[in-house]
Amino acid sequence: MLTLAIALCMGSFALSAVLTAIVKKLAVPLDFVAHPASDRYHRSVIPLGGGIAIFATLSAVILASIAVVKFPIISNYLGTFIKRSTLDPADFLARIDELLVIWLSVVVLFTLGLWDDSKHLGPFFKLVVQVAVAIAAAAFGDIRVELFIESKIISIALSAFWIVLIINAFNFLDNMDGASAGIAVITSSILFVAAALSGQILVGGLALIFVGTLLGFLVFNFPPAKIFMGDAGSLVVGFFVALLSLRITYYHEAQSGQWYPVLMPLVVMAVPLYDFISVTLLRISQGKSPFVGDTQHFSHRLKKHGLTDIQTALTLYLATLCTGLGATFLYQVNRIGAALILIQTILVLFIIAIFESRTR
Repeated sequence: MLTLAIALCMGSFALSAVLTAIVKKLAVPLDFVAHPASDRYHRSVIPLGGGIAIFATLSAVILASIAVVKFPIISNYLGTFIKRSTLDPADFLARIDELLVIWLSVVVLFTLGLWDDSKHLGPFFKLVVQVAVAIAAAAFGDIRVELFIESKIISIALSAFWIVLIINAFNFLDNMDGASAGIAVITSSILFVAAALSGQILVGGLALIFVGTLLGFLVFNFPPAKIFMGDAGSLVVGFFVALLSLRITYYHEAQSGQWYPVLMPLVVMAVPLYDFISVTLLRISQGKSPFVGDTQHFSHRLKKHGLTDIQTALTLYLATLCTGLGATFLYQVNRIGAALILIQTILVLFIIAIFESRTR
């Protein structure tokens, strides 16, 4: 399994890095670039299209995985490797419909984001499409939370809300070099640990593919960024993080009876949610639409304290790690331990809020 895990992550990394380099080279001649604007922090022309490389890598690996199991001629050729990896082709085959729903959801969001990168669509239309995709993914792709919820309709509604929330949280995070992709790598890596602890090979494999893909993109997006992912990337990134957080099993009644691990997604996503909620409240208090871009994000507020782009990115990463690492212990603690982890997460956010209060 270790060999398979390394192959998935490194293969995705290599393909993503190569595709990002190609897109970066083609974007400028095609005028697919981000120009400086009053609601953006960058002051030079930066190629767009990183989202194309992210989407293409995820699509290639997912569709290739389906082909390996679906078509006998390929699966027979790789039979020895499949047996050595302890994969269950029958189980994987039974989940192909779910994988196709996931991939189609990614296709729709990528298309929407690419359209917005080119034509600048209105926020209401984008939100309607996101809600439709989230409902379809929850209803037909089994991307939903079912713990303690008997009604399928309520489960779908709550899951769709979470998916749309995380999509927009990571879309909002895509406001500075390396922010959205880097935080997605950290949160997805922590979620991978949860999948590994639960013995979920399929979801764990998706997490590794996703992490490798983002690391390949970060080669060119870490400050100073040489390419941006655009909405074509941030919508896909947000959806994939939401997918991982909903498909991973946190609660094992037969093992411990403790429900505390279900809090893991909230703790892991503390920093992205802090940025989303704080900037939304700031805009509303100023009489602005929460979906109109500006330079009031958490990262921008850190910059106003004199941090460089690299220092800002590292601060975001470390803050995410501070909350996310605590979440990994939710499997092992009792009620008091779970409460302490939640309190620690809230205190970290309070420290951040106090630090940046002068900027506000």
